[in-house]
Amino acid sequence: MTPEQAMDRALELAAQAPEWGDAPIGAVVLSAGGEVLAEAANEREKVGDPTAHAEVLALRAAAAAHGDGWRLTGATLVVTLEPCTMCAGAAVLSRVARVVYGADDPKAGAAGSLWDVVRDRRLNHRPEVVAGVRAAESGALLRAFFAARRGL
Repeated sequence: MTPEQAMDRALELAAQAPEWGDAPIGAVVLSAGGEVLAEAANEREKVGDPTAHAEVLALRAAAAAHGDGWRLTGATLVVTLEPCTMCAGAAVLSRVARVVYGADDPKAGAAGSLWDVVRDRRLNHRPEVVAGVRAAESGALLRAFFAARRGL
């Protein structure tokens, strides 16, 4: 599976999250060979856990499936929204090779918009970042979700 195909799947997952009250964010982790290791949607509201972001859930499941402990060497994290500081830190700590994301997050993004955790030279691992994949679709999901929450 290509990162673009994985983004299509992440968008499908993201579209499900509002069913349980969560923001529409989805993530897929691909192995170095392009196989899906794990996927998830945001579940903060669903499970009452502030760390249950799509990226964290997918990285945890991928680490369990990968068979090399917590290191996801060569893997790609594909996510519909630019990772926040927690999720960017999780990507760095899991040693993914690449982070591919859709929409920029100017309010909380930590892959270049507000902060740049994933490319911080002080850290010992810096994944490649590919931004803007299916950004329009990601942004549309988020805008629709927040407009509905605000009654607009």
